[in-house]
Amino acid sequence: MTALLEQALERVRTLPAELQDEYARILLRLTGDDDAVYQLSPEEEADLIEAEAEIRRGEIATDAAVNAVFSKYRR
Repeated sequence: MTALLEQALERVRTLPAELQDEYARILLRLTGDDDAVYQLSPEEEADLIEAEAEIRRGEIATDAAVNAVFSKYRR
């Protein structure tokens, strides 16, 4: 390990665990490890749970509503 990498890792060790994990994920992606699992934030997890509940309740956009939105941006 180079001195620079060791210095960087020493700094990362002083960060909160959540930030350490984020830096680790970035490093793994940069080194070609595409199998890293993305961890949802609490807010993302809550949004996903709510979206799944909306789907179960049938609260989804109709095809016409989706097409109306996309038509604004089509050229």
